[in-house]
Amino acid sequence: MRASPLSVSELNEYVRRSLAGDPMLQGIAIRGEISNFKRHTSGHLYFTLKDEASRISCVMFRQHAQMLRFAPQDGMSVLLSGSVSLYTASGSYQFYGEAMASDGAGALYELYLRTRDRLQKEGLFDVSRKKPLPLLPRGVGIVTARTGAVLHDIMTVAKRRFPGLPLYLRAAQVQGKGAETDLVVALNELAALPQVDVIIIGRGGGSLEDLWAFNEEVLVRAIAACPLPVISAVGHETDVTLSDFAADVRAATPSAAAEIAVPLKTELLLRIEAQRSLLYQAARQQTDLLQAKLQQTLSALQHNRPDNKLKVLLLRLDNAMQRMTSGMNTSMRQLDTRVSGLIQRLKAAGPEQTLRRGYVIALDESRPLQSVTQVGETLTLQFYDGKAFVKTLRIEEENTL
Repeated sequence: MRASPLSVSELNEYVRRSLAGDPMLQGIAIRGEISNFKRHTSGHLYFTLKDEASRISCVMFRQHAQMLRFAPQDGMSVLLSGSVSLYTASGSYQFYGEAMASDGAGALYELYLRTRDRLQKEGLFDVSRKKPLPLLPRGVGIVTARTGAVLHDIMTVAKRRFPGLPLYLRAAQVQGKGAETDLVVALNELAALPQVDVIIIGRGGGSLEDLWAFNEEVLVRAIAACPLPVISAVGHETDVTLSDFAADVRAATPSAAAEIAVPLKTELLLRIEAQRSLLYQAARQQTDLLQAKLQQTLSALQHNRPDNKLKVLLLRLDNAMQRMTSGMNTSMRQLDTRVSGLIQRLKAAGPEQTLRRGYVIALDESRPLQSVTQVGETLTLQFYDGKAFVKTLRIEEENTL
């Protein structure tokens, strides 16, 4: 054991020299899938190579990067040649790449890009095609493997958020030959169930090859054509498949998919209660308003009741009849007085009084005689108390001035 301790820099430098001096770590090639790819403004490339179990940080300096004949991207499987060393500033070891070549999956990734671009131009991924998710689905369909963490995660989240909400599993092959066909059949079977309103389709993480069934055009088109909204939950957050683009919603994980598909029951109950309260208040206000209007209408009707108006009219008619009767009686009395006066005047000016004084009226039948020359053989003498029918003996005329 050394007597004096090493500084951090001395330790890192020692490890760096040890790694650099190990021939097993120089001039080697490693195979892996690119992730977290970044191209620095200096031209250096920084990325991670990963497989199913591990990952390692990598760097390719500009002088080597400019010799590449293709553009590296996340998801590509490559062969990277170089050596292992330690970056002493951070104390982390990394792979320094000097050459890079596609490793089969790179061609698969190129197929992925070509298919993506073609379907995108076709409009298969347009936002206008996306269907809204139901607020409270009658049931949630699940397309995934029967075993594994995906189904367990979805069921756990669904039970926590809305206990008792029906889940319908159609187990399907999610990897390997024929997986895309089985996935399409499973999707269509669940879409045909009347009790299912939304479907989650997905699987766990893996390499590009593992996830390739979800990049197959037949499945992508089936997801886009599905009459029910589809939530895609394929792989990890950094894994993006064509099924994610075609789905109505993409979830980063299966648990996130369940969070999206299954509403929170307590939250719904609170919203329902809030809406109920608002409806009650609105109904109460409307009822109060209608009651006020009804009271106004009743008052108006009471004021304008036909029987009340008829009573008023009858009272007015009775008053008018009384006034008319009183006026008529007064007029009749006045007329009677005038007639009596006229009768008295007529009597006073008539021949009766003259006849009472001894005078008579000579009549030829009923016509008064005004001259002796009008006298015939017979005539009638009108006294005040009767008539006398006489014969003419002779006639004597007298001269009058």
